[in-house]
Amino acid sequence: DLVIDHSLITDYAGRADAQELNEKLDFQRNSERYALFKWAQKSLRNFRAVPSGNGICHQVNLEFLSPLVHVVEKDGKKIAYPDSCFGTDSHTTQIDGLGVAGWGVGGIEAEAVMVGQPSYMPLPDVIGFRLTGKLREGVNATDLVLTVVSMLRKKGVVGKFVEFYGPGYKDLPLPDRSTIANMAPEYGATMGYCPVDERTMEYLRLTGRDEAHIDAVEKYMREQTMWYEAEPEYTDTLELDLSTVEPCLAGHKRPQDLIPMREMKERFAETLDALGVKEQRKPVAGTLGDGSLVIASITSCTNTANPSVMIAAGLVAKKACDLGLKPAPHVKTSLSPGSKAVTQYLRNSGLLVYLEKQGFQVCGYGCMTCIGNSGPLSDEVSNSIRANDLAVAAIASSNRNFEGRIHPLVKANYLASPPLVVAYAIAGRVDIDLDREPLAVVDGKEVYLKDIWPQDWEVSQLTEQFVTRALYKANNEKLFVGSAMWDAIPCEDSPLFKWDENSTYIRNPPFFDSIGEEPEIRNVKRSRCLAKLGDSITTDHISPAGAFGEKTDAGRYLTEKGVKPADFNSYGSRRANHEVMVRGTFANVRLKNILVPGSEGSCSVYLPDGTVDTIFETSRRYDEDMTPLIVLAGKEYGTGSSRDWAAKGPLLLGVRAVIAESFERIHRSNLVGMGIVPLQFLPGQSSETLGLTGKETFDIDLSDLEPRCTVRVTAYRDGQKLEFDTLCRVDVPAEVDYIANGGILQYVLRRMAE
Repeated sequence: DLVIDHSLITDYAGRADAQELNEKLDFQRNSERYALFKWAQKSLRNFRAVPSGNGICHQVNLEFLSPLVHVVEKDGKKIAYPDSCFGTDSHTTQIDGLGVAGWGVGGIEAEAVMVGQPSYMPLPDVIGFRLTGKLREGVNATDLVLTVVSMLRKKGVVGKFVEFYGPGYKDLPLPDRSTIANMAPEYGATMGYCPVDERTMEYLRLTGRDEAHIDAVEKYMREQTMWYEAEPEYTDTLELDLSTVEPCLAGHKRPQDLIPMREMKERFAETLDALGVKEQRKPVAGTLGDGSLVIASITSCTNTANPSVMIAAGLVAKKACDLGLKPAPHVKTSLSPGSKAVTQYLRNSGLLVYLEKQGFQVCGYGCMTCIGNSGPLSDEVSNSIRANDLAVAAIASSNRNFEGRIHPLVKANYLASPPLVVAYAIAGRVDIDLDREPLAVVDGKEVYLKDIWPQDWEVSQLTEQFVTRALYKANNEKLFVGSAMWDAIPCEDSPLFKWDENSTYIRNPPFFDSIGEEPEIRNVKRSRCLAKLGDSITTDHISPAGAFGEKTDAGRYLTEKGVKPADFNSYGSRRANHEVMVRGTFANVRLKNILVPGSEGSCSVYLPDGTVDTIFETSRRYDEDMTPLIVLAGKEYGTGSSRDWAAKGPLLLGVRAVIAESFERIHRSNLVGMGIVPLQFLPGQSSETLGLTGKETFDIDLSDLEPRCTVRVTAYRDGQKLEFDTLCRVDVPAEVDYIANGGILQYVLRRMAE
């Protein structure tokens, strides 16, 4: 199943026709790619496509696609087996909330699996997360998941499975579980598993699954001893009393940086210090200042798949309307649910109209702002930010707030629950204590957050009344039905797709151009460092997915091809054109390359002459010299999306190895899948402790490569030689073959040719 959800951009928001206008632009920009998908659906067996504008893949999987247990007929017998899921998006883990074993992988690994290559991993530790107690009045699933993310990041669970259990777990509704499971990539785990129990059966029933199938699922899970157990054994455990969770946000640039709402004002002051703002500029007479909120978005499968927080957002909007409140005019407000069922129950409950009055009209059904497709700010707002170099903010009910991800002009990004998104939009700023300061003053009367915050019984009552089985069944029946624009895309039933040689969207990549008959592992000799980076470098830093401008390398390339800036689209939508993507590699506007002190964005230095240029242009000069390249980095390299271009792009730049203090799971796998060697500094060592500036030349001895072996690196500078050992993060024997072959797909092709 292919669910098209990453293309819609929030060009229009805060108006009744936003969805219509955004979808029209979507099809104008992406019809060429959609033609490929339609051809595949018609010409390939066992392939279905959910058209763009129908929902987000993880929410669609949760509400409809996954059966939890498959039942098939073979040789006259019925065979049952548990569902499992590999998804080319890191938040595939949302399905763990349903009790399905699933996690995200890079597109490289997924492609290899589809042609029969097994997926390998070391047997993971399983960490038990015991939940006790109950959430307090006014505290919701978003507050819980942000707390869990913070706790597990501190614990350290990269490459591990996390399983939730305990008396508090039993009381959690399944949508709350799916919210927690969704953010497994943010806490670093391969999977955030939620065992199957009565709550799971209730959700299958609610979302319209067949009653006979539900009975079969329960019987199967019990018979296979896969039903919930109260106190299983784990490698290690930790515990959270749900009654201690409080309203919170996360930010300003990492999901694990938890901020209790009561501390938001003082924590933003600390953020200004970190951003180098010496004195906060306060807004005067309608102008913007540091801390002004310019984007407020209810978005992402993380929260829109959870009816309780969506109903709560609608109630906040209703109470705000009743008291005469409305968002500040400089705030771009948007609502992009992951399923059309959300809009239906909001409409049926009478709450959608109040969200619309607060500026939260539906602008489309897709990932949108969550993945960086937030669209443009108004000229007035953009010009004010640029002219004054303001530290403005965005707040979203999404799962990631990495630097430069939501919008390139926004320096402070926060995650929060949908009802808090509405509240902060009304306040118009984030430097506010919502516990003690009024949201607004209406007719001389101060209105506080507590005046518009719903009680739990109100949320529960409306959820039970309007979130129904009939509603989900009706929505699911139309899941594969596209719009008139989708139907209008021409499609032929043919064995081969007819490629457009002049396309600027789909190009034949060079990954297989130099594939030889015999694989070999080559040592890295006299390499140079293309980028020396710090901690928590995300795949958004390495390969951004959002919009780009005329002055970027990618923008200049498209301009030369006759593409107008208005039609550039986004990096994410151009990912089938390697020429765009290699130019966008390490082009995040907030990237800081330590090789060029004080720089921000795509910037590197060509050595030995010291010429400073973009990373792409610098790599081209090294390529002319036949100089291999490496990257030096700190902890948590490759955090975030399962973006395979964060490995493909560096390969095309000439990167042979990445030496970091630690790697995130999916990105490490993607590097190996592209033939790039991930090397990890030994405990207690780093670029800084070893005195590496990044201006050395490097030799890497790969002659005796084995899983997790020691690899010697030799650095040369000013006639001096430094030797140090690293841990090779080629973790399993099959990955040694991938490195030898130049990548997993090259390995598969050679095997197929034998």
